[in-house]
Amino acid sequence: MKLLLDTCSFLWLIAADPAIPSRVRAALATPGAELHLSAASTWEIALKHLRGRLPLPAPPAELIPRMRERYGIDPLPVDEESALHIAKLPELHRDPFDRMLVSQAIVHGLTIVTPDPLVIQYPARTLW
Repeated sequence: MKLLLDTCSFLWLIAADPAIPSRVRAALATPGAELHLSAASTWEIALKHLRGRLPLPAPPAELIPRMRERYGIDPLPVDEESALHIAKLPELHRDPFDRMLVSQAIVHGLTIVTPDPLVIQYPARTLW
């Protein structure tokens, strides 16, 4: 299974937050599962941290690569095809970071790991 962690799922995973359901944790730990973190999520984390809205135990430039390595999460760059696909999405979600994740999931055949009720309304596979 190819999984794309949304921003809150990544943050909850690295914080061992009980908000992640056990079946989602099991899917993330399944041998052979491909885990991805979008550069859009990295950007969102860095921006929120910079603005003082997201306290972290270390600067994002240190924390994110270290946690990706620890959990076997591959980075997913923002590509032109995904960026252009955003224009095809209905206006269900106004958050540009979440819209990019939906586009990337559709374009790259990924399942988004998210509790966001707006994201699950898009024609992308989701898990929660």
